[in-house]
Amino acid sequence: MTRRLLPLALMPLALAAPASAQEEEDPYLWLEDVEGEEALAWVEAHNEATLAELQASPRYDALYERALAIINSDDRIPYPSIQGDHLYNFWQDAGHERGIWRRTSWDDYLAGDPAWETVLDVDALAAAEGVNWVYKGADCLAPDYRRCLVALSRGGADAVETREFDTVTRTFVEGGFFLPEAKGGAAWVDENTLLVATDFGEGTMTTSGYPRLVKRWTRGTPLAEAETLFEAAETDMGAWAGAFETEGGLIPVVSHFPTFFEGTYYVLRDGALVRLEIPADADPNLVGDRLVVYLRSDWEVGGTTYPQGALVATGYEAFLGGARDPSTGSGQAFEVVVQPTERQTIQSVRATKGYLLVAMLDDVRGALHRFRYEDGAWHGERLPAPEMGEVGVGSTDAHTDRFFFTFSSLLQPTTLYLAEEDGSVREVRRLPPQFDAEGLTVQQLEATSADGTRVPYFVVHRADVALDGTNPTLLYGYGGFEVAMTPSYSALTGASWLEAGGVYALANIRGGGEFGPAWHRAAQKEHRQRAFDDFLAVAEDLVARGITRPEHLGIRGGSNGGLLVGVALTQRPELFGAVAVQVPLLDMQRYNKLLAGASWMAEYGNPDVPEEWEYIRRYSPYHNVREGQPYPRVLFTTTTRDDRVHPGHARKMAAKMEAMGYPVYYFENTEGGHGSGVTPEQQATMWAVVYTYLWEQLAGEASGAH
Repeated sequence: MTRRLLPLALMPLALAAPASAQEEEDPYLWLEDVEGEEALAWVEAHNEATLAELQASPRYDALYERALAIINSDDRIPYPSIQGDHLYNFWQDAGHERGIWRRTSWDDYLAGDPAWETVLDVDALAAAEGVNWVYKGADCLAPDYRRCLVALSRGGADAVETREFDTVTRTFVEGGFFLPEAKGGAAWVDENTLLVATDFGEGTMTTSGYPRLVKRWTRGTPLAEAETLFEAAETDMGAWAGAFETEGGLIPVVSHFPTFFEGTYYVLRDGALVRLEIPADADPNLVGDRLVVYLRSDWEVGGTTYPQGALVATGYEAFLGGARDPSTGSGQAFEVVVQPTERQTIQSVRATKGYLLVAMLDDVRGALHRFRYEDGAWHGERLPAPEMGEVGVGSTDAHTDRFFFTFSSLLQPTTLYLAEEDGSVREVRRLPPQFDAEGLTVQQLEATSADGTRVPYFVVHRADVALDGTNPTLLYGYGGFEVAMTPSYSALTGASWLEAGGVYALANIRGGGEFGPAWHRAAQKEHRQRAFDDFLAVAEDLVARGITRPEHLGIRGGSNGGLLVGVALTQRPELFGAVAVQVPLLDMQRYNKLLAGASWMAEYGNPDVPEEWEYIRRYSPYHNVREGQPYPRVLFTTTTRDDRVHPGHARKMAAKMEAMGYPVYYFENTEGGHGSGVTPEQQATMWAVVYTYLWEQLAGEASGAH
C-alpha cells in the first residue's frame, strides 16, 4: 500500500464556494456554476464555434479517424489483473463503448488467443438503468476473489457509487454492501465487514471534499449504525480506508492526510487502530514479515539517520511492538534496501508474496529491480529490459510471486512481460507499432534554467531534421506533485504528430519526481516559479538549437500541466505559436475553493494568506492575462463532469481573454471526468480537436501570434 498521489476532488458538481472578502470582483464567477443554464449555454455556443472551425480543417477527419482506430484497436494489449486462477481485464472498443469487465484463465491468456468471459457489461448496465455509467474499478476479496466492490461513476466523475458484486453469479449481490455516490470508498476487512470512508451526511466531509470519517460496517446492519474508528478535522485533506494484502490475509488500514504530502497510517489490530510510527511524508508497504518504508525526508531512528529518498525495511511485528533502538538490546536496526544516487529515484514500490519490486529512474531512464529478504539480508537483481524507456510494474498478487511488468519507450511499443516464480522472465505480448517510427530518433538533451539548474528533456524527431527553425514542435510538461514525466510510448502522439513530421519534446522540470523528493520540493509553494523557469528554459533551448522558432513552437499540458502552460502563455507569449490548455488550474486565487483545490495548498500555498497570495498572484494566469499582448490563439479543453479540477478555470480564462479581444478556441466534453472523455468517440473528438489546432497554428496559415 502506497501513498495515493491523487489530485482528486470530492465535492458534488454544484456552485463553487463564495468569493472571500479579499478577492477582487470577478465578472465571470457565474461560469463556475457547472450545470447552470447560462453557463451551459455559453459552453454549447463555444463548442459549436470551435468544432465548426476546426472540423472544417482538411486535417481534422484524418486525425479523428486515426485516433478512433487506435482507441478501438483490437491490437492493444489486454492488460491482465491477477485474481487467483483467473486474469481479469477491462476492455473498450467500438462494440463496447463503455466497456466490459471480463476474465480468462492463465493458460488461455499465456497461449496468446484467450477466450474471454464477460463478467460485467457496463454498456448493458448503463442502458438498463438509464445512467451514463463509467467503470472505475473493482476491489475483490482474496483468496477466492468471488466478492468484489465495484465502483461506478456517472459520466466519469471521481465520485462513485459502490456496489457488491458476485463474480460467480456475475450479478450484483441482492441486499449486499452498497454505498451511494460519493468521493471516498471502502476496503474489505473480511467477507462480512468493510472499512468505509464516504459522505455520511452533513459535516462528514472536509473542506477539500474528502471523507472525514472512517467507519467499520458489518453486513446486515444499516450504514448509519457503522462504528466510527477515525475522525479527521474538517480542515484536513481527508481520511481513507485501505489494506495491506499479504499471503497471510488482509491487514486493514486507515490513512489520515492532514495535507496532501503528509499523513499517518493506522493498522486495524485486535479491533483497534494502531499507528505506524513512521515519518509523516513516508510511504509504508509490507512484503512477507518485513515493513518497508520509502523516505521523503531524512529519518533519525534508533540512533541512525536514514537519508531522504532511501527505501528501508525492518521486522513488522517487532516494529509494531515498539522495537526501535538496537543499542538497547530490545530493538532492531533498519536495513537499507535501496539508496538512490543524486540522479536516481524510486518511482514505485510493490510487493508479491515474497518479492519487493522497486521501479527506479536513473537519469529519467526506467529500470525494475526485484528484491528478496533471505538469511537476514536483502538480495536484489535488475530485471531484463531495454534502456531509454519506462519500466512499470503491472499486476501483482500477494499469494504468488508471479507478476507482470511492462517496458515502452518513445518509439518502441509497449511489451508485456511475465516474471515467473522460479525467477525467469518471458515476453507475453508486444504491442504492434501504432505509428510509423521509421527514420525517427530520440535524444536526451539538457537546458539551463534561470538559476543555473540542469534540466533534462527528451526530444523525438526525424534523424535528418533540418536545424533551420522551421519544424512544428510540440513541448509537453507537468512539473508538480512529484510526478515524473517518463519516455513512454504514446500511440496518439506518434500517429497524430510525429508520423506527419512534427517534433515532440518532453520536459523533466522541477516539481516533478524525476530526481526524487528534493526535485519536487525545489518547486513547491514560494519556489513555484522554478518549474515555470525550467519549462521556459527548455522552450528557449529548442529555439537556440535551431530545432524550431517561436511561431512553430507549441506547448500542451493538462491539470497542473494546464497551469504550467497557462503561466508560460502569460509570462512569455512571444515564445509560442500555440498553447493547448487542458483541464487546467488557472484562477489561483480561488483554486482552493473549487472542488478538491483545498487539498493542493501543500503544493501551491494558501491564497487566503496574504503572504502566500503575494507569491501566487505573480504567476496566477487568470490574474496576469493582459490586453495588448502577442498571445497566440489559445485552445482550452475541459469536461463538464470533471469534479477534480473545476471546469470554471478554463471557462473563466477563455471568457476573460475573449473580453480583451483575443480569439480563443474552447471545447468542453459533457462527460469524461478529469480526462478527455468516456466513449471512444468522445476521446477521439477531443484529440482530433487538439492536434488539428496544433497543426493549424504551427504549420498552417494560422501559425504565429494574433
